[in-house]
Amino acid sequence: MSKIINGTPLPNIPWQEKPTGETNHIWRYSENPIIKRNAIPTSNSVFNSAAVPFESGEYKFAGVFRVDDKARNMKLHSGFSKDGYTWEISEKPVDFIKSAPDLQDFQYGYDPRVTWCEDRFYVTWCNAYGYKPTIGIAYTYDFKEFHMTENAFLPFNRNGVLFPRKINGQYMMLSRPSDSGHTPFGDIYISQSPDMTYWGKHRHVMGPKEPWESTKIGAGPIPIETDEGWLMFYHGVLTSCNGFVYAFSAVLLDLDEPWKVLKRGREYLLTPTEYYECVGDVQNVTFPCANLVDKDTGRIAIYYGCADTCTSLCFTTVDEIMDFLDKQ
Repeated sequence: MSKIINGTPLPNIPWQEKPTGETNHIWRYSENPIIKRNAIPTSNSVFNSAAVPFESGEYKFAGVFRVDDKARNMKLHSGFSKDGYTWEISEKPVDFIKSAPDLQDFQYGYDPRVTWCEDRFYVTWCNAYGYKPTIGIAYTYDFKEFHMTENAFLPFNRNGVLFPRKINGQYMMLSRPSDSGHTPFGDIYISQSPDMTYWGKHRHVMGPKEPWESTKIGAGPIPIETDEGWLMFYHGVLTSCNGFVYAFSAVLLDLDEPWKVLKRGREYLLTPTEYYECVGDVQNVTFPCANLVDKDTGRIAIYYGCADTCTSLCFTTVDEIMDFLDKQ
């Protein structure tokens, strides 16, 4: 049995038992989607968002949400939840406080990730620099004030995922360097930083391998530290005769050298099959951005975007995924 070695007990994790007869290692919440596209009056869609445990009075969870408004501007909004299912999302976008006066004003942002690291919550997202995508970084203590720091990388880059602790004295972040189009390629790289400002020591982690991910891949939720390695979900994209299909699987990375792949899913774990995953602003998308983890039970709740329109939940356990990886 695999053990989570960097995490906390989360007895109130959103959870639904595996249905009788379910043969897949991941199963969907029966009441999906949990966040509809019209969750706030201005929203066209709410998807590809991140949630974390957060204690504040009656609220037990907080998050940063991608909200595309009815003018189709891509904005980030904060939100809170008592149970991890029902979310109160701010109607106003995050108003970032710049850490330096010469930082560029916020232009657009999408697909955030949130992780607790040391003494604060860090938010990474696809930020715009000169209206070209790169990885933005901000931090917050209360999900009310957000302090924006320097971008991690030059354009073009997407899917910035920060590890929840330093490794060998270095902060580490996964990303997918890309191009100015819709990424006809896409490999995952890792970069290191002593101070969350200057990033280097770039290492290649992995590229597309199997048919289901043959167009591009990208890091998903924050990696989970287990006694066997860093367990991470990642998305892969297939180009079919009907367009792109976004599915996701899992990979196990070395604890001390996380650019080294120990085990990797040959098959997808979840692919679009439900109506809300197949029909929306962008058809056929299941895109994971966050996972909640209970250290005591190994339960995992994954928040994923559906068809670039709404947000859903699915469930698994560390042991389920390790069993899946062992059989690949």
